[in-house]
Amino acid sequence: MMKTKASNVRWVVFCIIFLLVVVNLIDRISLSIAMPTIAAEFDLSPTMQGIILSSFFWAYALLQIPGGWLIDKFGPRKIVTGSTVLWGLFQTLAAFSTGGISLLLSRFMLGAGEAPLFPAGGKLNATWLSSKERGRGAVIMDCGGPLGAALGGIIIAYMIAEIGSWRIVFAIIGIITMLLGVVTWKYLRDIPQEHASVNAAELNLITEGRSEEPKSAVNSEQVSRGIGISKISLTAILFGRAAWAMMFFGLLTWGPSYLAQARGFDIKGVGSATFIIFLCGALGSLCGGFFSDFLVKRGLAQRIAIKSVLTISGLSTLAAFYLLPTMNDAIVAISILSIAAFFLMWGSLYWSFPALLAPKEKVGIVGGIMNMAGSIGGIVVPILVGFILQQTNDYNNVLFFFAGCSIVYILGTLSIQLSKQNR
Repeated sequence: MMKTKASNVRWVVFCIIFLLVVVNLIDRISLSIAMPTIAAEFDLSPTMQGIILSSFFWAYALLQIPGGWLIDKFGPRKIVTGSTVLWGLFQTLAAFSTGGISLLLSRFMLGAGEAPLFPAGGKLNATWLSSKERGRGAVIMDCGGPLGAALGGIIIAYMIAEIGSWRIVFAIIGIITMLLGVVTWKYLRDIPQEHASVNAAELNLITEGRSEEPKSAVNSEQVSRGIGISKISLTAILFGRAAWAMMFFGLLTWGPSYLAQARGFDIKGVGSATFIIFLCGALGSLCGGFFSDFLVKRGLAQRIAIKSVLTISGLSTLAAFYLLPTMNDAIVAISILSIAAFFLMWGSLYWSFPALLAPKEKVGIVGGIMNMAGSIGGIVVPILVGFILQQTNDYNNVLFFFAGCSIVYILGTLSIQLSKQNR
């Protein structure tokens, strides 16, 4: 009797999450690309620009833990659908801004809408993928971030240049986002058993090995009450993720202005350079995840594989940010930034930690807590970069600051306690 081939619904689910993350980042980077134009129109100082760029993360950070709780309680399908429609609405409303304050408010609400997406992806990683596939699942989701930034950089820049209005561009991408909410509702399901297209072979593949996953962590004396992770590991994850986020969101929010002001690119040049840099980041995200899974298949313990890949990520970004100020040629600088983005996005593997460390019923809230740490980094870095620039008028100081962040990223990663059971 022929063995039934497993269906691949789980990967379609993650392709949808990937698409949502791509659009998520296109919506986010739209303001960064348009900021030189908007700043001139609204007469915004560097500090005010930093505050507006940061405002997205205020609500985004505040709603990470409540969002994770809602995902655990009501399931990712309902929350992701509502989230997508909400952030698309406020992206559209940003087109009607009349000054810095109204633009700030629209960005704040955009952050509120986007907040649950990544914790929901972490939850789906735990429920839809086997333990052997979670590295790939994490990076398929997270590589949508740099790819969205890459596509957003070139699409938004060229649309603004051709249409001549950042407002029309914001409205178009906001409406497209809301329509994606319908697609999400129609296909996404909270667990594989609820999806009509999942066959028995795929369900067996997904559940393979789950009886062997560690459960003793919940009873450990070191466990943080309520979430099932040791205090040391939780603290390390928070610092590591926050430091990573300060580098990523620093590039995302101020990267286009750096290219325009420090390297002399026009808006189309900024868009093209941003595309190259973040496309390398997307490729790096995929390479890091598949490299990690490859090491595990070759017999290396998962805890060692993940930490090794993340440590290489930190060391590479440290070298890139330290060397970048010495590079005078603009093309060489773009090459260095592309290399930095490639290795930085190996940090997508952080999204495998909630599923590896937390009990299944707590994965959503743990993902929310981790993403909140990244969001706090996102709050701080645009304002801090704006302050550094206003005080020193020198982007090299910003690059040295990012090099310092990479050191914290390395130390945080190495301090996460993955026991021998976390394979």
